[in-house]
Amino acid sequence: MLSWKDMAQIFLIYSDWGILLLRLVLGLIFLVHGWSKIKDLKANAKDFDSMGFRPGFFWGTIVALVEFFGAIFLILGLYTSIVAILIAINMTVATLWKIKKGQLLVSGYELDLILAVSALLLATLAGGMYSLDSYWHIRFF
Repeated sequence: MLSWKDMAQIFLIYSDWGILLLRLVLGLIFLVHGWSKIKDLKANAKDFDSMGFRPGFFWGTIVALVEFFGAIFLILGLYTSIVAILIAINMTVATLWKIKKGQLLVSGYELDLILAVSALLLATLAGGMYSLDSYWHIRFF
């Protein structure tokens, strides 16, 4: 029977695979959401204006760029910590906006919250062994 110490060492061996999986899933989520924003910046600007983020074109474009290109960078594992911080800020604002609008955790801001925390985790862990950050020895923290 494996001890807790042995199991912990097994998990540590595969931690870089976990980071890769987190990067890929988070990147895919933001790629899809970012694409819908970036393909129609005009409509995106109207959405941001209607939510109270003015000027909508400015804020909407920033969010679209962070989500779409940030997703590509996350998938590649390039500048992971910096991109993850930008995404965490994006999702923290979204979470706080939903809380301000009276939404609850369940069926409200739970996805925004988990995306923000996942991005913060990547910001501290960086891209892991299977990333361009690792290949090119890029580390910010």
